[in-house]
Amino acid sequence: MNLPRREILRLAAGAATLAAAPRLARAQAYPTRPVRILVGFAPGGGTDIMARLLGAWLGERLGQNFLVENRTGAGTNIATEMAIRAAPDGYTLLEGCLPNAANGALYPGLSFDFVRDVTPVAGASRESFIIEVHPDVPVHSVPELIAYAKANPGKLTMASAGIGSGNQLFGELFQSMTGTKFVDVTYRGAGPALVDLMAGRAQIMFASISSSIGFLKAGKLRGLAVTMTTRQPALPDLPTVAEFVPGYDTSFWQGLVAPKGTPANVVDTLNRAVNAALADPKIKARFDELGVIAMPGTPADFGKLIAAETARWSKVIRTAGIKAE
Repeated sequence: MNLPRREILRLAAGAATLAAAPRLARAQAYPTRPVRILVGFAPGGGTDIMARLLGAWLGERLGQNFLVENRTGAGTNIATEMAIRAAPDGYTLLEGCLPNAANGALYPGLSFDFVRDVTPVAGASRESFIIEVHPDVPVHSVPELIAYAKANPGKLTMASAGIGSGNQLFGELFQSMTGTKFVDVTYRGAGPALVDLMAGRAQIMFASISSSIGFLKAGKLRGLAVTMTTRQPALPDLPTVAEFVPGYDTSFWQGLVAPKGTPANVVDTLNRAVNAALADPKIKARFDELGVIAMPGTPADFGKLIAAETARWSKVIRTAGIKAE
């Protein structure tokens, strides 16, 4: 049978399309292998806890392991640069958080721009921090802390998860607004910092509710106040810092980001999955236990938050004269 040349070309094109269809489907499927979530802090802190909680849920939802990899150092910059330089294929993610918004001002020599070089994927949570002290410190309220710190300059050691961490930034802001001065001691994460705080090798810490609520309830640490402007359901008896220091308002946010250029279908898949996780009753219950507020939304919503927080903390850092030393 002789076919016209036009018909032969049409059939050939159809065959090529059919042959390409399975390859296209495979290319669009995500994920097809394990995904790693980079965390810039050591295990045990709030960022690590959130990454592992979401990672476990995403693994069950999407059928591949989401493996948390802690890459500490340089105020999260090591983990952040690893994520930014990774292939933009969705298989390397970063648990982005407040320090990423501050580091551009703290480290002017960075080889990357966080806002420019990442693709926001999904916001996960926001939470208040707590001003907490070792039980041997003779203060039980924010006014007592301010008075004691002014009467004993250089005596209170403040533990933090590193330069640019929420612990350090929130503590520095408190000092600048109250005229107090603590001795700043940095660690590779909130987990090690909390260990030294409970051991009495440090006296004060601005720590996330999620990382320390168990220690507070066990009496190993004493909470003085929460850093958001509303009292928190997980610790209803604690006042806010703003009740004693008007205008003080800080909270720690986090969520997933990917390298710039990550395909939109991958971002959408992850965003839908994270939002589904935040709506899951089991995750909601766990958030309530940890004192964490879910932060669902679109990638664009998360991008706007990152940009706004970058502007805010850059101003705070310049005004307070905070240095990455």
